[in-house]
Amino acid sequence: MTIRDASYQVLETAVNKYLSLDPEIASQLASLHGKVIGINLSGTGITLFFIPDQNGQLQVLSQYEGQADCLISGAPLNLLRSSIADNTDSTFSGDVQVEGSSALAREFTSILKRIDIDWEEQLSRLTGDILAHQIGNNLRAGSSWLGRNLDSSGLNIQEYLQEEVRVLPGALELDNFYQDVDRLRDDVERLAARIQRLLPKQD
Repeated sequence: MTIRDASYQVLETAVNKYLSLDPEIASQLASLHGKVIGINLSGTGITLFFIPDQNGQLQVLSQYEGQADCLISGAPLNLLRSSIADNTDSTFSGDVQVEGSSALAREFTSILKRIDIDWEEQLSRLTGDILAHQIGNNLRAGSSWLGRNLDSSGLNIQEYLQEEVRVLPGALELDNFYQDVDRLRDDVERLAARIQRLLPKQD
């Protein structure tokens, strides 16, 4: 097993552990049993494929041999913005695109939006009721602020992070990086071929 395969197994375990915190979600995901939903994180080279099973568990793959039933594509921040949008009808407008079944894409994201976890109950098992209630209030306030700012029409968080505080690389920097990666891969392949030719052939 490669490190990449192991990382996707860890992600799959974490996703299903999170979903299990809302017992109502499993039956809803089970209704999509066998469907393949791809999410392409534009600009990162990463595509995740989610396949619900009959028990509502999600299989998470980095590659899928066939064609996904739907493919949702967008920059990570745009996908984040759409994931917390209140209006399901506008979820895939603008900078998020869908290939394949848009009905499946909407149903899948709608199910995920309906996840309702009692975080205070989860926290109270570790901290006690009083501290869990205080933490819950702070989390709700922070979530409300994030939602207002991500939905604000005049705020482009991705541009701010790329151009102002330089937390994220810009499009040109990403293109240069991908070109460097391609060149490095080609160089490694050529070097491996030369080494193979130099190795003594075994009878």
